[in-house]
Amino acid sequence: MASVTGTSISMASFKASLAPSSRTSNLKSVSFPISGKSFTTLRMQPARFRISCAAKPETVTKVCEIVKKQLALPDDSAVTGESKFAALGADSLDTVEIVMGLEEEFGISVEEDSAQSIATVQDAADLIEKLIENKGA
Repeated sequence: MASVTGTSISMASFKASLAPSSRTSNLKSVSFPISGKSFTTLRMQPARFRISCAAKPETVTKVCEIVKKQLALPDDSAVTGESKFAALGADSLDTVEIVMGLEEEFGISVEEDSAQSIATVQDAADLIEKLIENKGA
């Protein structure tokens, strides 16, 4: 388990063989003692963290259903949040049709720039929730 607060990271393990917790501050370097063994310290360049919340499971499920329908996939096809449209056989026209189906289902309007950034079902679900949230604000 990891948690980020300000410029520090605290990690705790669920396995008994790992150290119960490790902590580093300022995010310039990270090292993890595990069962008395030491590992090379990881050096990090200053970077910005992007924190985002995953879409609700119901939204992901609904997007999966729409993708299956638009691509005429069998009901037993495995479509998950990690599924990439290209891997499911979608070409650019299929992707446009998927976005149109999502717009209709969720009552949103997806800008062309945003639509081009959608590569996975999870990307689509996250964008939908963001647009719904902005619409309500």
